[in-house]
Amino acid sequence: MNLSRRRFLAATAATVGLGAASPLLPSGAAGAAATTLSVVRRPIQVLGKSAEMFDIVQADGTRGVHAEAGGRFRVRLENRIGEPTLIHWHGLTPPWRQDGVPDLSQPALAPGKGYDYDFPLARPGTHWMHSHLGLQEQRLMAAPLIVRDPADKGADVQEVVVMLHDFTFRDPAEILAGLRGGGQGAAAGGHGAGHGQPASAGHGAPPPAAAGHGGQGDHAAMAPAAAHLHDVEYDAFLAADRSLDDPQVYRVEKGGRVRLRLINAATATHFWIDLDRLHGRLVAVDGIAVVPMEGRRFEFAIAQRLDILLQLPAEEGAWPVFAVREGDVKRTGFVLATKNGRIARQAGEAHDKADPVGLGLERRLRAAAPLAPRAVDRSHTLTFTEAPGYVWMLNGKVHGEHAPLAVRQGERVEITFVDQTTMAHPMHLHGHPFQVVAIDGHRLAGAMRDTVLVPNRGRVTIAFDAVNPGKWALHCHHLYHMAGGMMTTVEYVG
Repeated sequence: MNLSRRRFLAATAATVGLGAASPLLPSGAAGAAATTLSVVRRPIQVLGKSAEMFDIVQADGTRGVHAEAGGRFRVRLENRIGEPTLIHWHGLTPPWRQDGVPDLSQPALAPGKGYDYDFPLARPGTHWMHSHLGLQEQRLMAAPLIVRDPADKGADVQEVVVMLHDFTFRDPAEILAGLRGGGQGAAAGGHGAGHGQPASAGHGAPPPAAAGHGGQGDHAAMAPAAAHLHDVEYDAFLAADRSLDDPQVYRVEKGGRVRLRLINAATATHFWIDLDRLHGRLVAVDGIAVVPMEGRRFEFAIAQRLDILLQLPAEEGAWPVFAVREGDVKRTGFVLATKNGRIARQAGEAHDKADPVGLGLERRLRAAAPLAPRAVDRSHTLTFTEAPGYVWMLNGKVHGEHAPLAVRQGERVEITFVDQTTMAHPMHLHGHPFQVVAIDGHRLAGAMRDTVLVPNRGRVTIAFDAVNPGKWALHCHHLYHMAGGMMTTVEYVG
């Protein structure tokens, strides 16, 4: 059955969470006008207080971009915030020079200036865009980037796109200074202390400095210690820019089908998605199809995306969907409600503390379209270590001192991540989808992704085909770990 006009309008309104339809990018025909995206400042109200954050919007207020696979990504990016910035198209595979990483793919965009982007959109998926400059991402400089499958046009499914954030009223630079030891309490929004000081309650403390391990360069490594989960505390956690004291409500139809497109845009927080009374079918991760998996609770690491299909009950009602911070009871969420559904007030804390986010889901995921079988042409190992002063290293080097990982056009490449630090790290490779092919040495035909969590003391191996020449960022997507040095590059040679 085709979408009725009423349902189509409801679906597009729910997609952006702004109450207005989300126009697609131009179809990509020769000469089609580009869509202008502006990076702007905006006010936001959280917990009854005001703050100034960032946004990435079209001229009509649409947040981010909604496009169709098979077309082109034609975008004019304009900087209206009075300071340099640059936006990365997370999940897309553009030419290297259009990837949006300052000083790697292109210079930062100066205030009042613009850049033009134009490249094919080959694959559908739930993606996002965010600043790759400094700590701007912590101030909500992020937006959805949804590439729909033309084959889904006739589907009777309502889309709901929701971004999750960890929110602080503090200056992110002050948080980073606290993590580096420059100020008591700066890392915790006034509630605790940074790395190298007592960690979040219940998670132990970071270890004392020890003699450097081999290959650590000028940085002394930390001694092995028990994992801890949180090195930054937050004032609130947001879903669609709202906390649970005033959640976003998406109107749905009785007995309707809903596709949740969830984006973990948090800078330092892993979540559990809790569907509460609903039952879901996970159909894609990081915008790429997986063999469908049924469930109510799903692990959700920083920068990852989950596409979950829901079949709603046939009666009037309201159904909350929660995102619970790992190792904690704090949560955010939103509500799906029919026209006459009674919306109950939801507590900002869950009944039980959530487990740490790990690889339980990852071990069970299987790619719907895995990489074609072939021999591995090149293998790399990246070992994660840490040092005093909030220094995070890959193979003993911080970004800027790193040795690039060389690949050659056409190769099948494997990279094994080995985490010897006190925290888990969500590792993101630019420009290439990859397949998770081993966890702790056990081979599997895991999901296709662009971001995978590597737990404390864990090993994860990914594989990809080197088919997009250039110099590509590979980094931890915990913003403060990346700022602490945890980034390298994959560079094509020959």
